[in-house]
Amino acid sequence: MELPKFLLGDNTQANEDDIFVIHTEFPRFIINLKDDEIEMWDDLIGSDEEELSLLVAEYIEAASVFYDAEMKAYEEE
Repeated sequence: MELPKFLLGDNTQANEDDIFVIHTEFPRFIINLKDDEIEMWDDLIGSDEEELSLLVAEYIEAASVFYDAEMKAYEEE
């Protein structure tokens, strides 16, 4: 099975205001769009820290764009 690069996630039982975007490729992470808190899933020790920081920043921006596009698609249904 091939996973999409981003997935949406929420959990109304935990906190109905939290909206998560899950990045499924390296470096894998979950970002809570409510407060931009990030939970990294991959061990990044030994990685080029500067390059990885730029890459993660790009993915965070892409996660926001993905979320906006998904919400627009839901509104159009």
